[in-house]
Amino acid sequence: MIGIRSYGAYIPLFRLDRSEIIKAWRFQFPVPGEKAVANYDEDSLTMAFAAGWDCIRGIDRNEIDGLYFASTTPPYKEKQSSTIIAGAMALRRDILTADFGGSLRAGTIALRAAMSAVKAGEAKNILVTASDLRLGGANGMNEMFFGDGAGAVLISSDNVAAEYVGGYTISEDFMDMWRSDKDTFVRAYEERFIREQGFTRIVPEAVNAVMNEYGMKPQDFLRFACFTDDPRHVNAAAKILNFDPAQVQDPMFMTTGLTGTAMPLMLAVAALEDSKDGDNILVCGYGDGCDALIFKVNGQLENVRDRGGIKKHLESKRMMVNYQQYVLWRRLMYMEPQSRPDRPTISLSALLRDREWGLALYGSKCKSCGTPQYPVQRVCQVCQAVDQYEPYCFSDKRGKLTSFSHDHLAITEVPPITVCIVDFPEGGRVSCNMTDREPDETTFGQDVEMTFRWMHYVGGVHSYWWKCKPVRF
Repeated sequence: MIGIRSYGAYIPLFRLDRSEIIKAWRFQFPVPGEKAVANYDEDSLTMAFAAGWDCIRGIDRNEIDGLYFASTTPPYKEKQSSTIIAGAMALRRDILTADFGGSLRAGTIALRAAMSAVKAGEAKNILVTASDLRLGGANGMNEMFFGDGAGAVLISSDNVAAEYVGGYTISEDFMDMWRSDKDTFVRAYEERFIREQGFTRIVPEAVNAVMNEYGMKPQDFLRFACFTDDPRHVNAAAKILNFDPAQVQDPMFMTTGLTGTAMPLMLAVAALEDSKDGDNILVCGYGDGCDALIFKVNGQLENVRDRGGIKKHLESKRMMVNYQQYVLWRRLMYMEPQSRPDRPTISLSALLRDREWGLALYGSKCKSCGTPQYPVQRVCQVCQAVDQYEPYCFSDKRGKLTSFSHDHLAITEVPPITVCIVDFPEGGRVSCNMTDREPDETTFGQDVEMTFRWMHYVGGVHSYWWKCKPVRF
């Protein structure tokens, strides 16, 4: 048996009410609801990490044999993002990593590739993550519709919570939404053409094919979790397929916006949260074709109910101040440079040396007295034992804010910069910046958790490291 062993998701803390976009541009077609917006120090890589981190909670990382990352908005054109995510998670070095892109269907393509690898016996556990941070041009429908987010599933041959029944794929070159190597913003053709010649033609064909192949009917499914580029399109496809409107998984248009490559995985997670033993779920990815995948839930799902998933992330939110803040965070306008020397070039040799204690936030734990310390200490600060230590991971631990300072002089997209000292209950201390916080609500002794974030971009290199943030849920 192969299928989904665990699931996870990530939705950024911040939301932008669409009325702020309407106000900024005097938009002629008011669109209700809000969209999820990644913080200025988040991108598709960090969101995919957060979703994957949620997915493998409580699972031994040494069991993971592969990590697949799907996105149309990766930070690099010529460098794997999946290796960065795997390094930050401190996964084994002998695993298979792969990036999938070039299509909004990349998430389900990665999902099928992972299931094929597990079925073939090449791996037992492969973590599949999908994330997107897409940009729509100003004063357009895409800017209104697009939201940010990530989803993740652990495909496995052990402890399967949702068995993979089977799938069907259609591959077809179709120009509906695209972005060339010279484009910043997503382009789209005429809406009626996209709906009638694309979505409502291709998706029903793939879904009917998979149902016929496995002898199933619409009423056999709890949820129809389907990617959509417009909430009206998925409802039209569901009507053609004779699905009851209650079976259609909410695309979360009103709460997060359309999350691109991540959407099929995020909707699958949302469906799993509401499912029980014996339920069937139909997951569809769309873009230059369609993937239609059937999963059957079993009792093992109860073992992973503690994930953050979709529901907890939706409940935890903070509204953005205005549209200008969104534009600044997406670097569509820039702040006046600070009156300080330019940031020095990132040392690639230092990144290599520090990849364990820096990228994965590993310190040491004294074998003599059991005290964790960060960074790695050859001489224990407590009992002075020499070279008696073992690796110790701080990234999955919660700590308390021991000291902090708000720097109002440094230039940042979310002033002020909050510099912190975090102490961990078991031992160990980390100095870092704080994110996803309100300066006036920051207090001594506050419970915090570590989060993997984008730091800066210098000389063509994206720098990532760890920050702390208030415990979200």
